[in-house]
Amino acid sequence: MGDRDVIASRAHSRAIPFDPPDYSGPSGTAPVSLLHCPVAAPVQPGRLDAANARHVLALIDRALDGCVAREFAAMVTAPVQKSTINEAGIAFTGHTEYLAARTGTARVVMLLVGGTLRVALATTHLPLAEVSRAITRAGLEETLRILERDLRERFHIAAPRILVAGLNPHAGEAGHLGREEIDVIAPVVEALAREGMRVSGPYPADTLFTPRALESGDAVLAMFHDQGLPVLKHAAFGEAVNVTLGLPVIRTSVDHGTALDRAGAGEVDRGSLLAAIALAFDLAQIA
Repeated sequence: MGDRDVIASRAHSRAIPFDPPDYSGPSGTAPVSLLHCPVAAPVQPGRLDAANARHVLALIDRALDGCVAREFAAMVTAPVQKSTINEAGIAFTGHTEYLAARTGTARVVMLLVGGTLRVALATTHLPLAEVSRAITRAGLEETLRILERDLRERFHIAAPRILVAGLNPHAGEAGHLGREEIDVIAPVVEALAREGMRVSGPYPADTLFTPRALESGDAVLAMFHDQGLPVLKHAAFGEAVNVTLGLPVIRTSVDHGTALDRAGAGEVDRGSLLAAIALAFDLAQIA
């Protein structure tokens, strides 16, 4: 999906043949087609323009509506510049939160998949000062239930093993470095384990992401964005995929941002986008 003229002009500038047929509905036979969605203002590589903020959201909305209606099997999103959408007067913190609101989903979970790692987040795009308040027993329990369910139903892992990171250094050091592990995280983990869920922790994050520790789990739940994602991106940047769990549709995305400094230069690594498309196909076939 996108503006045909914009995509064609970029392809032409890189000497790439581009002439896919127009999208003709789910019964179309073309292996690749384009659903045209016109921009509101001219586009120049690397230049932000809030006039096109609603065009970006229109793309997301059309893809999501098609998935909800089962017209599409899955959606794959490219990175967006959040600040430009906000500058257009639209409250927007990211695809994950936007898709949750549009589908009326109370809670979604961000999962990054790369190499042999699967890292999910208990909180996503929050200032660090707000993370502790956002981690509650009810929210953490719901997050773990969504993660466990989608690992079974989407990824076909019969009995997922989930490793839960602590929030504080050394997982709180028995309360001397913070009580979130004692008061919130451990009680939730213990309660779910008693139900039969294969969940354990909280573990100190600095030793959880070691090869030996990771052997005992199918996924890690990190407490905040920059606790889990730097590790995964170090291991698999450019090949990792962002998956939104808990939605009624399949959505994958890339593991990187907009790279404005490289736009139009032909230097962007497409590896993560190809991986996101491949995983979307896999998940859609499983579903």
